[in-house]
Amino acid sequence: MSADTNNGPIVGMRHVQALLIFLNITIMFIGRLNVGVSVVAMTNAETTNPDFPEYEWTAAEISYILSSFFWGYIFTQFLGGYLCKRYGVKSVMFWGVFGSGVCSALTPLFIGFGEWQAYCGIRVIMGLAQGLVFPCIHQHLAKWSPPAERNRLGALSHTGIECGNVSAMFLSGMIAKSSLGWPGISYVSAGIAFFWCALWFVFAADNPTESRFIGERELHYIESSLKHNEKYHKTIIPVPWKAIWTSAPFLALLIVRCSENWGLSTLQAEIPSYMNGVLGMDMKSNAFFSALPFLAMWCMSYIYLITADVLLSKNLVSLTVLRKTYNSIAFWIPAATLIGIGFLDKDQKNFAIALMTISVGVNSAQTIGSVLNTIDLSENHASILMGIVNTAANFVPIATPLVVGWIAEDTTDRSKWQIVFIIASVIFFVGNCIYLIFGTAVTQPWDAEDYLQIKEPELAKGPASFATPKEEFSLKTNENTKENSNATIR
Repeated sequence: MSADTNNGPIVGMRHVQALLIFLNITIMFIGRLNVGVSVVAMTNAETTNPDFPEYEWTAAEISYILSSFFWGYIFTQFLGGYLCKRYGVKSVMFWGVFGSGVCSALTPLFIGFGEWQAYCGIRVIMGLAQGLVFPCIHQHLAKWSPPAERNRLGALSHTGIECGNVSAMFLSGMIAKSSLGWPGISYVSAGIAFFWCALWFVFAADNPTESRFIGERELHYIESSLKHNEKYHKTIIPVPWKAIWTSAPFLALLIVRCSENWGLSTLQAEIPSYMNGVLGMDMKSNAFFSALPFLAMWCMSYIYLITADVLLSKNLVSLTVLRKTYNSIAFWIPAATLIGIGFLDKDQKNFAIALMTISVGVNSAQTIGSVLNTIDLSENHASILMGIVNTAANFVPIATPLVVGWIAEDTTDRSKWQIVFIIASVIFFVGNCIYLIFGTAVTQPWDAEDYLQIKEPELAKGPASFATPKEEFSLKTNENTKENSNATIR
């Protein structure tokens, strides 16, 4: 039975895996982003719960705390891609999340005896643990998602980013004001991380053939749609490094993801400073205004998902066209609104908030536009591609504030901020142009399982040569192979 005639159950274990990834991303972002609320509660106890210790940290020390997570995060992305190919996604993701949870649980203790320096140290270790996770996510989606559902399951999983952003802001604020105080933020983050680990341990599997809960119908649907050989799940496929680094579609993806992080870090981190310095608005003190862009991003992500699903299911566009169209929306509309924000004055504050919300909300199309493109290019090496891309892309948010600080030393000078926004807009525009020219959603030749194997001359090929799957099947049929037991599909 082919994948065309078997669509599998409407709800199955592949959806459970997508839900687990959604929860994973949400929990990881809560643990990563709750530091913003925690630091405020620790340095200004009167705004939350005055029954807990208060610290007098300088602005520079606070900035070290806020950025310390990424000092570790950027160094284990590539390692995560390698480890999940070597030891399996289930184990690597489990220990990555468990390690992050342990760091959260120990945070109040570390702060108690080491203050901001210890806080930075535990955040670096948390970054190292979480850096393993995202490459695993893409490898897991590649093995569990039939091509026809990959866009849907992948996009649903990644809406955990927006959910995590909003949850970190609201939950952390409520916990800080409760009887748990600021230590409770870390304890709750640790608790939900450990709870996810328990769910993952029970329900996750490296691939459908290893799942204890999957039905035969769904197993056949997934495995037949992926079209790989019988020993695929037991084989570690060599990584074609040269082919990857000389691949124009991959390099285009690398550039566009770095461009996205530059533009998004400007939208999320620098616009609030602009609104405070130029427009006289303290966005951080207003929880509603701070959360509004992320709420818009979360809502828009589902709108994009639904429309993309309709377009693909009705064969109105190809996957490549869909990716490039969505990415253009995600990049070029914010490029225009960024320039517009730079021309607003104090009498147009509401308009500035509206443009900021539109920019961040519209930008959520980049998940479908380019985030999932690693799986398109190579199912077999998705974790490696994601490790490379995420390593490079996460250096950008470290550089962006330095460039902004050098250009806009006077945060009240609107002309300097206009330069900042123009730079971000140009990067958005050019990055997407490169993706439009060289990007694709077509699987690359170097994804083939036997790509690095030495091909024998045609005349030298025998029945055991490196034939295509169809040729092998024909040979086995004609010769009544004696290895029927090995050829049986599980």
